[in-house]
Amino acid sequence: MANLQFDLVSPERRLASVTATEVRIPAVEGDMTAMANHVPTITTLRPGVLSVVHAGGVDDFVVSGGFAEINAESVSVLAEQALPKAEVTQEVYDKMVDDAKLALQHAQTNQNEEAGAVEDAAKLLADMVAIGGTIGLGVKN
Repeated sequence: MANLQFDLVSPERRLASVTATEVRIPAVEGDMTAMANHVPTITTLRPGVLSVVHAGGVDDFVVSGGFAEINAESVSVLAEQALPKAEVTQEVYDKMVDDAKLALQHAQTNQNEEAGAVEDAAKLLADMVAIGGTIGLGVKN
């Protein structure tokens, strides 16, 4: 099976640089899998779990958004925020959900500032809640 180079960086740090067989990406347009010889693509990420399959197994990362650049030889992900799944504790997850709730409240309060802001913030919150279900964490009341 052909391989491709995978790199994941966030503003805080480089999280991964490995030779992978496939990368599963939570794209805004829908989940997608990138493999060697993929058609060149740039896509926006939605909050979700990004999985990298390589010779050593599968590494999962929780991303809050960003961009992925895909070509025949590589996948480069520039994430707004990203953490290895193992580092997303209940406390970290609660903070992510609280931040999404604040973004929604801000958008609702300032509806006249940006068209679609309320819908975008509501989608962000829904995606954050969905992440919890995917990684086995619940939303606090």
